[in-house]
Amino acid sequence: MSQSGSGEEYWKANVSLIVKLLVIWFLCSYGCGIMFADYLNQFMILGGYPLGFWFAQQGSIYVFLLLLFIYAVRMNALDRKFGVRED
Repeated sequence: MSQSGSGEEYWKANVSLIVKLLVIWFLCSYGCGIMFADYLNQFMILGGYPLGFWFAQQGSIYVFLLLLFIYAVRMNALDRKFGVRED
């Protein structure tokens, strides 16, 4: 690594990013789809579907795809910052 930080800092930033994204995914999939579903079901979206049901069926999948995109963008930024870019 001929970069502005050590390998340990790189992996620490990588693990920190992964933990944050997994917490968000857990809150959206398990939290919104199961734990808070009864509360969220009082709100209707997209053609009259309850919000808790939507999170359990589709919302958590959309959030997961968004988190994958965010992870790729943030990892590219980290790779550039630490000088481990592959191209």
